[in-house]
Amino acid sequence: MMSQPNARMKGIAPCTFLAMLLLLTAVNLPAQDGRKPISNPTPAYPEIARKLHLAGVVKVQVVITPDGQIKSTKIIGGHPLLVNAVEDTLKKWKYAPSSAETEALLEFNFHP
Repeated sequence: MMSQPNARMKGIAPCTFLAMLLLLTAVNLPAQDGRKPISNPTPAYPEIARKLHLAGVVKVQVVITPDGQIKSTKIIGGHPLLVNAVEDTLKKWKYAPSSAETEALLEFNFHP
């Protein structure tokens, strides 16, 4: 059984509706333009994590300013010992300049 079209959608041509839907989808995409890091040192494996044979992944979302500096970080997941190493290292990262602020999701793998 086919459902009735939404009353609000009556009068909107299917082509127009599709164009509006595509436009809204494009606007909601994350602001990533493929910026390349120009200085991205690797986080040091913390000695205590090495002794404990601690392994894992740290995921962090970063906001990058137009001049390439990391403005803010949001930890998505990871062991606190490994997170500290990543946060310390991200202070030294620099990205290529851009015309706007962008976001990136980064992952760091730690294995003993």
